[in-house]
Amino acid sequence: MTPKLAFAQLSEKLSSIYPNREASTIARYVLEDIFKAKWPFEQTPTINTEQYTAVLQRLLQKEPWQYIVGEADFYDLKYYVDKSVLIPRPETEELVYWISQNHKTKPPQSLLDIGTGSACIPISLQKRFPTSEIWAVDKSLEALEVAKKNATRHQTPIKFLELDILSKSNWQLLPKFDIIISNPPYITTSEKQLMQTNVLDYEPHMALFVTNNDPLQFYKIILDQARQHLNPEGWVYFELNEHNGQDMVSLYKDYGYQNVELEKDLSNRDRMIRGQFI
Repeated sequence: MTPKLAFAQLSEKLSSIYPNREASTIARYVLEDIFKAKWPFEQTPTINTEQYTAVLQRLLQKEPWQYIVGEADFYDLKYYVDKSVLIPRPETEELVYWISQNHKTKPPQSLLDIGTGSACIPISLQKRFPTSEIWAVDKSLEALEVAKKNATRHQTPIKFLELDILSKSNWQLLPKFDIIISNPPYITTSEKQLMQTNVLDYEPHMALFVTNNDPLQFYKIILDQARQHLNPEGWVYFELNEHNGQDMVSLYKDYGYQNVELEKDLSNRDRMIRGQFI
């Protein structure tokens, strides 16, 4: 099968479950990353029909193409991903950009990423703040293995620690930081029915769902404990559900934070927030 024929067929079949443009984009990434075909797919190599059929079946079952390829793009770098970590999202790129812009004239000396997953946040920030000491923690040992693999790939000296931040005693293992960042779970179990199959059936539930139907559960404990783990005038940054913006502003103030800023993403949704503990 030629790459051009494979692209046409794959785009058509995927359009039954994805919008046309997204179907074509997925088809292109798959052919480029798995089969090493070069856009616009006019030349060889010939596509292995057996391998192509196996990949197609996985795609038609709505498995994310990033897991099939084994890589995801984030902030101009490629990250290894598997089912133990969330697939990096564009909104998280915007969070990294916001942090980078806010601190480019005075880079933080130390930084902590909580629930690091693939480590896309700390690796991206290490590239922008090369003199910073950066830590990253996650409850999942499997996720940390992925994170370490990515840190090695991108030559970033990040300190990784397996840690469940819901246990207050575990915070004693952490030093103080200039910046603490997290994109924590915030989806309640009652919201599962609203989620897309490719997310619900494949991405790690530990990184998506809160267990007690309190969507702010992780935000509360991080804001609470961070007060003992921030250097003077340190900042806490979060990615958040667009519907929780004003509740998060109030939560920051309840825990004594100042200079609270709610930031919109490129789609004009409240998706990021920061506050300073003075």
